[in-house]
Parts: sequence; structure tokens; C-alpha cells
Amino acid sequence: MFCKHHILLKDDHCLVVDKPSALLSVPGKPPLHMDSLLQRVQQFYPNAEVVHRLDMGTSGVLIFALNKWAQKQLHAQFRERLIQKDYIALVQGCPKHHCGSIELALSADWPNRPKQRVDFMAGKASLTHWRVLHRYQHRSAYTKLSLKPMTGRSHQLRVHLKSIGHPILGDVLYHPQPDCVIEFGLSPRLYLHADTIRFYHPMTEQLVKVTACSPF
Repeated sequence: MFCKHHILLKDDHCLVVDKPSALLSVPGKPPLHMDSLLQRVQQFYPNAEVVHRLDMGTSGVLIFALNKWAQKQLHAQFRERLIQKDYIALVQGCPKHHCGSIELALSADWPNRPKQRVDFMAGKASLTHWRVLHRYQHRSAYTKLSLKPMTGRSHQLRVHLKSIGHPILGDVLYHPQPDCVIEFGLSPRLYLHADTIRFYHPMTEQLVKVTACSPF
């Protein structure tokens, strides 16, 4: 159920919420996938409009517009890459360096939808900056990363991290190892969280920063 404690910011134009993991951002076509954060939010705010999405398994900051004007303005900011997002992820293994960048061309993997793939011929450019926050030593090693995507391709962070040999823990779509998360004593989920978003308020044009504390 959508609860008031999920609300991070609300005014007459914007609603920013902390999306839980394992919940769709918007309804899917099959009846099994009708439940979504949008549907739950609209029970309280019927005028709420989608601005962007997070993958079902990803938790964290998600913006809804509360009128058509705000939706148009926020869509334009995403299109012009004015909105900045930061993520937290737990990844398998320990990167050799403390920080780095991943720049790859991505396209839809049509025979295996909804997966994406690295495609230097027909793919679209994508760029992610990453930085180590903490290294954990368990039976195997895993690492907490801060991620800053400079582009917004579908599944970008998941494909990028797999491409450098450090897949996100719990990513059963790109790295199906069901015992991996349990091995580290973690609850089953995709360990990717939208930590912070920065955008310009559609009415005041002031820069707004909203953060949702990482659950891991």
C-alpha cells in the first residue's frame, strides 16, 4: 500500500516519493502486472502524471507531476539531460580502482526482451560514472558503489556493471545466480537504489534536491 511516509516532497506541482523495490512504476499490460506505484499514488492524488520510471526491482526517488504543465516542464528537463540522478548499488566482487567511468553503446536485445545489450554498431551512447563507497569481505567479496548515470538508457546501470565484471547483486535478469544474495546474508532483491535526484522546479525554476536514504 502507498503510505504517507513514502512522500519525500509535495506541493501543487510535484510529488516525489520513495518507491519500494519489487513494485512496478506504472501498470503493465498483463492483469498480473496491474498493481503499480502510479496506481497507488492516484488513489490519493488522481491528477498524478508519470515523469520517469524505475525498474521494478529498483527502489528510491521517483517524481510525479500533479498537473499537465509540470509534466511538460519535467519531461523537457529529462530530454535535455538537466535532471541529475545518483544511485547506490551493491555489486559482486571488488573493483580494482576506487572510481571510474563506463561508456558503451546500448540497444534492445530483441530476441531476449526486455534485456538490453552492448551494441557498438546500432546502439545509443551511454555513460556512467562510479565510485567505491565501501568494500565488504565475506565468503566472497562485494562492494557498495555510488553511481551517476549521465545518460538514461533502459537498464543502463545493470548492463554497465555487468560489462565490467561486477554485476549488481540480486539482478536475476542479467546475472541469474539465486544463491548469490543469500550467500552474503542479504534479503532477496535487486540491490539498486535511486538515492538522490536534482531537478528545476517547474514553476519556480529553483534547483531542488531530494534524497531517499538507501535501505542497504
